[in-house]
Amino acid sequence: MPAIPGPERIAALARAASLAVETVGGTGWHVRLAESLRDLEATWQESAEICASVAWQARAAGNSALALLRPEDVTDHGPDANFPVFGQTYRHLYLTALRYDFRCRTIESLLNQVPLSVLDADPYSWALYAFARLGQSRPDGLKVMERVLAAASDHPKTLHVLLHGVWLGGRLPDRAPTLLALVDRLPDQGADDAVAQFRKASAHRAQGQYRLAHAAIDRALELLPPGELAVHADFVREHALITAAHDLDRLIHHRSTPTPS
Repeated sequence: MPAIPGPERIAALARAASLAVETVGGTGWHVRLAESLRDLEATWQESAEICASVAWQARAAGNSALALLRPEDVTDHGPDANFPVFGQTYRHLYLTALRYDFRCRTIESLLNQVPLSVLDADPYSWALYAFARLGQSRPDGLKVMERVLAAASDHPKTLHVLLHGVWLGGRLPDRAPTLLALVDRLPDQGADDAVAQFRKASAHRAQGQYRLAHAAIDRALELLPPGELAVHADFVREHALITAAHDLDRLIHHRSTPTPS
């Protein structure tokens, strides 16, 4: 893990992110962000944290990175040799935007064209490859996930990419316990993380642990910041699914219980 950044660096990174968000409706926000992170020589962890947030804000503003960048910005690493952080930023922005749109096959195809030397220096991009495989319910994605976990030292944004992939991969073996194990690796076991609690609720529902599932989704709803309307709708849908599954389970149990003669 990199050394914990000092206050000045934290402030500089925050300014870079803030500027990108403030200009996210324009056509050049991605360039300014890449320039800022290049000047700061941002680590892959710093880039991942900022790009995940800014890509989400751009998508919400109707100006996704997918509209401004090209697939070649992910796969072409010739001109990027002298400015690797620039390419890293574009890669993180574009692939994260694809992740938010659940475009697993496109992520997989693009990353298959990226040199292994680039991926080995960037566990976040490896995590996005794992997401693409996991999201298609391909069990070999679990092996990629283990590789990422060994390299990323429980970096929270990276863990969330893996969580997203396992959550999406509905046919994966041992999906629910894998979700719970990933949540447990987050800071404070995801206790103050709305999305982590949402994933946890899904896992408990799949295991038939409805009391724990309701507790987790209720916690997620309490933690969610105001204004996240689309995410709030997902959380409410999960709450309804838990309730419906619990009601169905009780109905089946009631009908299968023999009536005393």
